Amino acid sequence: MNRGQLATYLETELQVARVRDYCPNGLQVEGRNEIGRIVTGVTASIALLEAAIQLQADAVMVHHGYFWRGEDMRVIGQKQRRLKLLLQHDISLFGYHLPLDMHPSLGNNARLAQVLGLLPEGRFGEDNIGWLGQFDVAGVTTIGDVAAHVAARLGREPLLIGDPAQAVGKVAWCTGAAHSMFDQAIAAGATVYLSGEISEPTVHLARETGVAYLACGHHATERYGIAALGEHLAHTFGIEHHFVDIDNPV
Repeated sequence: MNRGQLATYLETELQVARVRDYCPNGLQVEGRNEIGRIVTGVTASIALLEAAIQLQADAVMVHHGYFWRGEDMRVIGQKQRRLKLLLQHDISLFGYHLPLDMHPSLGNNARLAQVLGLLPEGRFGEDNIGWLGQFDVAGVTTIGDVAAHVAARLGREPLLIGDPAQAVGKVAWCTGAAHSMFDQAIAAGATVYLSGEISEPTVHLARETGVAYLACGHHATERYGIAALGEHLAHTFGIEHHFVDIDNPV
């Protein structure tokens, strides 16, 4: 597949132009023109790039790419090492941040809902990035049940702030570093909020409002969208796809 055609397709499918973001979405590093094999992963780390080189990938596609707002613009240190690997091996890098979070079927929030057995019923937050719904899982009736279920499905213990015995009502979720949206989830009527990260003020807000908070891991909650996007491209265009999960405890 032609690199430009792939970039154009993804720009339309992910509605890149309508999203305000902290980084450029789309083609970030230009490699060879024809793409027959892609590697997807959460973050464009050196470990992921080295795996892509071993797999002889033509392109790498990630949720966390490069060139974030406010970062040092100089090509030195780790940035130089990462870019050098891509350029030496003529591998393209595509990055999709908030557009991938928001996609209604391939996005991180949509796919996390599938993994956890959540039935979406609504949205909240800027651009409706946060999701609302309820569990459709037998035996998940308390906040403690939610924590155990999340641990089993994601393969890591979430940090729970709240009463494990509290009944589960409306569930809100937003993957990654969405702890800043906790107050919006509360305003939307959630009894429990699932996200990736947690901050110091989040603990007090959970305790004071009685709305439980589960920090489920930034990486752990964002593995599924990029993998789904790769599979979608493989099915749609007949290209080869490999998802590489570089473990991250955060």
